[in-house]
Amino acid sequence: MKLLTKFTPIAATLLVSLGAHAEESKLSVSGFIDMSTVYTSTDDDSSSVMGVDQVEIDFGYKVDDKLSTTLEVEYQENGVDVEQAFLSYAVSDAVSLKAGRFLSYSGFEAEEPTGLYQYSGTGYAPLFYGYYQQGVSASYSGSNYTLAISVVNDLAGPTATDTSIPGIETMVALMPTDEITVKGFYSVEGDKSFINLWSSYSKGALTLGAEFNSASDSETDTDSTGYLAMVNYAFDEKIGVTLRYHAYETEVADITTTDNSGITLAPSYTVSDNVLIVAEYRMDDMGGADKNTFALEALVTF
Repeated sequence: MKLLTKFTPIAATLLVSLGAHAEESKLSVSGFIDMSTVYTSTDDDSSSVMGVDQVEIDFGYKVDDKLSTTLEVEYQENGVDVEQAFLSYAVSDAVSLKAGRFLSYSGFEAEEPTGLYQYSGTGYAPLFYGYYQQGVSASYSGSNYTLAISVVNDLAGPTATDTSIPGIETMVALMPTDEITVKGFYSVEGDKSFINLWSSYSKGALTLGAEFNSASDSETDTDSTGYLAMVNYAFDEKIGVTLRYHAYETEVADITTTDNSGITLAPSYTVSDNVLIVAEYRMDDMGGADKNTFALEALVTF
């Protein structure tokens, strides 16, 4: 999905210039450059593409000990977008508030390439995850748990301003040990409801992840389910490999309209603290039609 807010090249340059002149002690700047080459083959056709997928610059400004601001600017082939822009306020050590445009908490797989264990996402995120949203959010953190609730204009509408049918996203996160994380989300918006449950285990070189999703729309009589299982192993500080299986299905009036599954194998090599190379082979079964994808990604962070 693409955001609609656009900057001209002059405005984008001015934004960077203003950030560069801010107080260094209060301003943080980070980002990434993501580029890839991808070859795809199906039973009937094949294609290949190469280029820069995404460039992002993230600005954080700490106003004081309680108030901070975040601005994320993204470049893709269609131009420059404001991805996130929000205020954060720490009411106390346990309670925090957020207002503006921000990314949904839901979903095991991250929206950004810097948070993925492989090159590609499953592809089912639009069915089950929230997206960039406009609204307010509150969270409460205890010693080994976090509770959060967000009230937004649209669960997946980064530029939506209509508040007549708000979306509500709730989260319960449990961290019983340093190695285990379990999160559950229940979200509603009008006739639509979503359940997202995921857990992860990470210790030493091994990381395991599992997720279950369910979505329903009573107005259109649509029901969807999806799940994934993932294992990542780091052989040393340089070399790692990820294996993932995912599947999802959609039914409309009890008739299956989507039945997809896929297996992904993705070795990676850390060139330096700021450069990661990921190779990926992915085999998808799209309702009986096979699709094979080979990708090579270079991810530069700063």
